[in-house]
Amino acid sequence: MTQGQYLAAAYLVVFAVVLAYMLIIGLKLVRLQREVGQIARLAAERDPAPEAGTERAPERQEIGVG
Repeated sequence: MTQGQYLAAAYLVVFAVVLAYMLIIGLKLVRLQREVGQIARLAAERDPAPEAGTERAPERQEIGVG
């Protein structure tokens, strides 16, 4: 093999490694987006946002002093 062929092979290997890395990161990003969507949906079902302009004060217990 000539030096040019070795150089081309090295570039091809580096390109394949970078492409595989990007594929793995992309798959993880898709999974994380799906999980965040599920968490947001569960949070919305558990505690729906108050209507616009009305805020609900948190419930508090009265505690006697003295």
